[in-house]
Amino acid sequence: MGKRRGFFAELNYQAQQAEKRRRQQEAAGHRAHLAAQRQAERATKAYERAQLAAARSSAAERKAAERETARLHVESRLAEVESMNASLAGDLADIDGLLTWTLDMDDYVDLESLKISAVEHPPFTPGRMAVPTPSVPEPTYEPEPVYEEPVAPGGLSAMLGGKKRHQQAIEGARTAFADAHRHWERAKDAAHSSYVKKAAQREKSEAKRVAELSAAEEKYKQECEKREADASAHNAEVAKLINDLAFDVESAIQEYVGIVLSNSVYPEVFPVEHDHVFNLASRELSLKVSVPEPSSIPAVRAYRYVKAKDEIASTNLPVREKKERYANAVWQVAVRSLHEVFEADRAGKVHSIALAVGVDTIDPATGRPATVPLVVVAADRATFNSFDLARVVPQATLQHLGAAMSKSPFDLVPADTSRGVRVRGE
Repeated sequence: MGKRRGFFAELNYQAQQAEKRRRQQEAAGHRAHLAAQRQAERATKAYERAQLAAARSSAAERKAAERETARLHVESRLAEVESMNASLAGDLADIDGLLTWTLDMDDYVDLESLKISAVEHPPFTPGRMAVPTPSVPEPTYEPEPVYEEPVAPGGLSAMLGGKKRHQQAIEGARTAFADAHRHWERAKDAAHSSYVKKAAQREKSEAKRVAELSAAEEKYKQECEKREADASAHNAEVAKLINDLAFDVESAIQEYVGIVLSNSVYPEVFPVEHDHVFNLASRELSLKVSVPEPSSIPAVRAYRYVKAKDEIASTNLPVREKKERYANAVWQVAVRSLHEVFEADRAGKVHSIALAVGVDTIDPATGRPATVPLVVVAADRATFNSFDLARVVPQATLQHLGAAMSKSPFDLVPADTSRGVRVRGE
């Protein structure tokens, strides 16, 4: 059996990882850890400030500053130890409460909730494409020159050569006017030509902008349509799953169990993997659960600061306590796995579960991947659902079910399955 999740199970798994982080942040142990961490950071900063003050002070002041620096250093180290112990206590509590973690929630999954009720589209942001190209202002022209003929002389001036001079003035005025008018026309033509060129460039830029905006709008429309189509296809798949589940289609039951198991949120300190196969003919679910190796869980009881050596030391858990904690975690995982499937399967599609809880490791003899079975048990729905899991001792529950159990899970001693495991009540 491969460890690949179905499509909906994978979607649900990712959502549950976010939920796991949220729950961890709300946990009292986690809050204590953060508070201690913040205190450690404050103490460290105070220590660093005191070091700087000591370096800048006078000889008399330096000794007092050095004493204060030493005090703050010890305080920061103690805060660091407090933070480490809070984190450790949280991890150990999580391991000891693996079964309790799931009892306060309903493992049933309403498949209708997997449908996308409304597609969220990001806003259309055309940016610069939404801004029209600035218009080219109309050209302004200098006033057109006006010809003004020189005033003709009269009287004595006319008789004394004034008429000739007047004619010369007229010719000069007409020449000046012609020159001025030609200059004015050239300036007007140049301004008009510049305007026409700029207007043409503006029209070209505007046409390009409009085309780009239209293309962007079309792309956005297509993306929205794709999101809508994807949502419709997704909802159609969910509807098909719901329908197939109602009609006992084997693959649908397999997928639903995968969704349920993807909902099973374990703490980061004790990650668990599920693998399963459902057989419709026997109505039995074969479920394999992989737990972490014993070496992956904390082996420390507490941390302490040793002032004489300026170091943080640890007190290890007694071997017996480590073995008991790991074994109890394995027993809890087994009972929890049975509970989650049976509780979530309200329609009673699964009649029995053949469960194997083990560790994926490397066989030291062959160097090849191997699985060490730690619990192998079979349980039928009626028998298991009669238990009050809030009051059971997981190890006793498994013994009651006739499970094959490792004599020492911590030492990876395989469960003895030679006598076989049967489903109680059949």
